[in-house]
Order: sequence, then C-alpha cells, then structure tokens
Amino acid sequence: MTHRYLPMTEKDLQDMMEAIGIDSVEELFSDIPKDVRYDGDMKVERALDETALIKEMQRLAGRNKNSKDYPTFLGAGVYEHYIPSIVNHVIGRSEFYTAYTPYQPEISQGELQAIFEFQTMIAELTGMDLANSSMYDGPTALAEAGMMSAGHTKKKKILVSETVHPEAREVLVSNAKGQSVEVVEIREKDGVTDLDHLRELYSKEVASVIVQYPNFLGNVEDLKAIEEIAHQEKALLVVSSNPVSLGVLQPPGEFGADVVVGDAQPFGIPAQLGGPHCGYFATTKKLMRKVPGRLVGQTTDDKGERGFVLTLQAREQHIRRDKATSNICSNQALNALAASAAMSAIGKQGLKIMAGQNLQKAHYAKDKLKEAGVDVVNGTPFFNEFAVKLPKPVKEVNKDLLNAGMIGGFDLSRHYPQKENQMLLAFTELRTKEEIDHLATVLGGVK
Repeated sequence: MTHRYLPMTEKDLQDMMEAIGIDSVEELFSDIPKDVRYDGDMKVERALDETALIKEMQRLAGRNKNSKDYPTFLGAGVYEHYIPSIVNHVIGRSEFYTAYTPYQPEISQGELQAIFEFQTMIAELTGMDLANSSMYDGPTALAEAGMMSAGHTKKKKILVSETVHPEAREVLVSNAKGQSVEVVEIREKDGVTDLDHLRELYSKEVASVIVQYPNFLGNVEDLKAIEEIAHQEKALLVVSSNPVSLGVLQPPGEFGADVVVGDAQPFGIPAQLGGPHCGYFATTKKLMRKVPGRLVGQTTDDKGERGFVLTLQAREQHIRRDKATSNICSNQALNALAASAAMSAIGKQGLKIMAGQNLQKAHYAKDKLKEAGVDVVNGTPFFNEFAVKLPKPVKEVNKDLLNAGMIGGFDLSRHYPQKENQMLLAFTELRTKEEIDHLATVLGGVK
C-alpha cells in the first residue's frame, strides 16, 4: 500500500460489491444516463505515494511568504506580537488541548481555573466589573454586544462608527438582520468618529453606540465626548478595543463604557491565517445576567476549599430559547488559555513596556516616513497603526515591498473607496529600528 491510514483493500472492495449485489463500481452509477456522464479520464495528475506527496506539499508551502521569514507591517486587526515560549508548553498539555465544555467541575478544576483567570485579567485590563469565558473572536463579541444592547434596552437601532473594523461591522449587520435591528453607520471624519454626525443620528430609539478604541485606522477616539452623547437617552456605549493598547491608554471602563469587547489575539495567539482567535466580552455588574455565553465563578466546597464552577449559563442549551441571551454555544477555551498564559508571563509591568514599545516604534516610523517624503494622512493621536498616502496603488507598492524583503500594509480602499492609494501600516514591539528604516527608504523611493 502507498498510503497510511487507508485500510481499504481489493478484497474489501469485492466483499462490499458482493454484499450489495453488483459486479463493478461502474454499476453504482447505472441510474445516471450515459449522455450526462463524463466519458474518459479526468484531467488530474496521477496520485503520488506518501513520500512524493509530502515533498510536493513542502515545495508548495515554501512558495508562501510569511512573517517568520519577512518582517511584516500588516495589522488591520491581526498582529504579530511577542509570544512567551511558555504559552505553547501550557496549551500543549493534553488535559487542556483535549478539553471541551467543563460541565463536570469535579474533574475540570484546571480548565475552570484557567478560564476564571482569563476573565479576571480581561476585567482588570478593560476597567470593567466582569468578563465572560471568551467568544469566538472580536467581531463575534462586537455583534453579541450589539444584540445584547437591543435586548436590554428594548430598542431596535444601533449606531456604529465607520472607524470600527469593516469586517466586524459586516458581522454586526448579519446578526442584526435576524433580530430585525437597524444598523446605522456614523461617518468618519479626519480618521475618527464624526461627533457632529453622531449627534445628528442620535435619538431615543438608539439601543447602543459602538466605537473602536484605538479604531481601525489606528487613531484614538474621544471616548469622553462619545460617552456623553451615548448616555443622553440611556443607550449603551460599546467599545471594541485592542487589549495591548490598554497597557498605555486609559481603559474604556473609566470612561463609562457599558460593554468592552475585542480580540485577545495579541496575547499569545499567532496570526494563523486569520484564525481561530479568541474574543473577549467585558461588562458591568448591572448587565451581568445579560452576558452571552457563560461565566466561570469562584466558590468554596463543603470543606471550605476554593473551587470553580460554570455559572450564569444563559444559553439556549441550558434554558428556554426565548429566555436565552444568545445562541452562542461554546467559547475559545484553548486560545483563552493561551492568552491567559501570555498575560501572566508578560505581567503588569511587561505589558506597559510592550504597549509602550508599540507606541514609540509607530511614532518613530511616522517621523522616518515623513523624512523620506512619504505622505502621512493625518495628525490624529494614534497607537501602533497609521495610514500613508502613496503615489500608486497599494497592491503595486506591496509587490515592491515584498521584492525588498518585507510584507507591506493593508489597502484601505478595499473598504473605504475614498481612501484610494492609502496603506494602513502597523508597528509592534517586534519591529526593529533597522526594519523600520528600511521600510521608510523603500516607501520613500516609490514613484
């Protein structure tokens, strides 16, 4: 046999045909008229044996350009950050990577405690009272927050800023359609939410105002001003946030946010071609019983010892469908564990340093690009991303950067037609001075 794990033999084939009363495989298709059946051999390459197949797949994989071999300046929601080596050691333990929903607390204390620690750290980071056990990803968490706001306020309109991640907005619209909730976009102005347009759209019918901090364009929104507008008629303020940025930025909870969501991918989770990642969902004690998914709570057993259990499981599989907060039935426990391990290893001071490097390197890059003659789009305060205007299409410039040994930025015209030839560039703590200088040199020479 040329392949492992394929137990089929010629005798097996004969036995099966004999059992159903046919003499050939061809007879299985006798009900299909010959004039619509393909006559001849399919134009596909001959099957390879296992050794040759592995070599071919390795050859194809070698054609990929990846962030291990090339410095990357691509962010736009997924980032290359430092991952402590301990993360893979922890998540590689079989009791974690084979675990599912910890329904039986007496045999799942390790899994439950890991999720509890994740919830605790996310709550502290965002400045909120509590967090759930994780969501599928950031966009899912944002959509769930929007639907929760509609259910809680009994209102059917959501205002979402144009500066929120475009893909997250698409997920929100898809979820809202099923709930008959209207989603209205607030215009972007100078790289941030247009406050005048927000005031114009705001009314008693609004369930929530959703913004991103820092936003998709990398800029820092004025949460204080947005909060004052959002709470005028008791709408909820939902803030999507990059958790690494909260190492230097004032957390949304301190601005009066009702819900803070985001993606935990920057903590210990590789880019992985866009997923799977891990969303987080943090909120106030007032909204605790409206949280989608489930929470892990801390308790004591009959001997007074600390223990952990699933609690507040307001999901369809636990309670009546019409009473459920959401139909989300699982979480990203393994990736939440990776995020917990990363946050624990990096530590409070380490996070401040990590976030500070993102901030400083991005601002250094902005200065170097300006020196090289590159047009930086606006001067709004930003974290680790900003946009530049190029003299030719981003797709062409990214080919130039790849030829120069770098992975370029995100083409903003894909989602914002008015931002033609604008590239969003990201700078994390992993980017070196030499890499940034090289980027500035190449972009400065683009004609």
